[in-house]
Order: sequence, then C-alpha cells, then structure tokens
Amino acid sequence: MKIAIIGTGNVGGALATKWASKGHTILLGVRNTSEFKGKELLKNPNTTVHTTEEAVQSADVILLATPATIAVEVAKSLGDTTGKVIIDAANIVMGRGPQGYNNVADAILANTATRDVVKCFNSTGFNNMANTQYNGTALDMFVAGDSQKGKSVAKELALDAGFAECYDIGGNDKFQLIEQFAFFWINLAMFQGQGREIGFKLLKR
Repeated sequence: MKIAIIGTGNVGGALATKWASKGHTILLGVRNTSEFKGKELLKNPNTTVHTTEEAVQSADVILLATPATIAVEVAKSLGDTTGKVIIDAANIVMGRGPQGYNNVADAILANTATRDVVKCFNSTGFNNMANTQYNGTALDMFVAGDSQKGKSVAKELALDAGFAECYDIGGNDKFQLIEQFAFFWINLAMFQGQGREIGFKLLKR
C-alpha cells in the first residue's frame, strides 16, 4: 500500500518503520521537508518525505498521528481525501482535544471529504507498536468505525505491524469508547505506575 503518515513522532515513526519493513510505500507528510522530526526514517528505501498535501495525493491510506488538539487544522490541511482511508491514531486526554468534539475521529470526519475514517493504533503506547511481543506472545489491536473498507485496511496494517489480531469493536458510535480504552492504558502505565511495558491481549476459551 501507499501510506501517507502525518505526524512523524513516536507513533508515526514506529508504524512507518514496521510498515516500510513489510514493503509498503511510506510517504511522510510534513510542513517543512527540510526540517522535521523523524529524519532517520528516510534510511529505509521505502520511505520518502513530501509536503502533507503531496503525500496525501499520492497515498491510498492516511495515518494521522498528530496531537488531538490540532486535529481540525490537520484534517483541513490534507487536501482532497475522496476515496482514501484515514486511520486516526490520536486521543483526547485530560480534555485536551478539538473543541466541540468528544473524540478525534469525529472531528476528522467533519473536516475531510472521505467517509472512510476509522480509529486504530491509539489504544497502546508507541513502544508496543515498535515491539508487540511479550514473552513470545503478540499483543492485540482494536479498531472502530462504520467504514468496512477502512477496517479491512486497518486490520491488514495491524497484522503487518506485528499485532496478533485486530478486533472490531463497532462503528463510529464507538470512537469515544476506544479513546476511553486508550486512557485506561495511559492511566495504568503512567498514573498508576505500571510503566509503559504493559499491553492488552484478548483471551478466549
């Protein structure tokens, strides 16, 4: 796939590395192509840097891994997203997010042309995206959204990132729930002192 990654920090960088290693074409979308975070990502031949709109125009899939507070601004900067899948990996934490919205994905939907917006890669730390393995067992990932096309893409990319499974937790009405699940991880890891090296696995019998 051709994947535009908007937000080249910890989450975007970890996923860019994983997906490039699987042969996907990674298009880093940045404001300034000369100065940006994550220049080391260009060491992979499958990764190139572009302006945000250029990256989006050339991509089939867009990962948004920018702070929740600038979600509307970023969504408006993407250009024409018609027919493209957008994966939202951001969370409103401690009330810091797009004004007038209770989750980031709804803000993106309201400010882009595509309806294929899903929420994924938001429910755990970037360290767990860089390394999904815990004593030989891979963590699970979760996705929400109405778009079946978007969910299919997100599930494939979750497997390519090394997650064991990507579970569908529902439609757009579950955007806020999956952000709350992310805050559950943040609460355990940061506020309750468990540390970042924890993750979620769905067990069955």
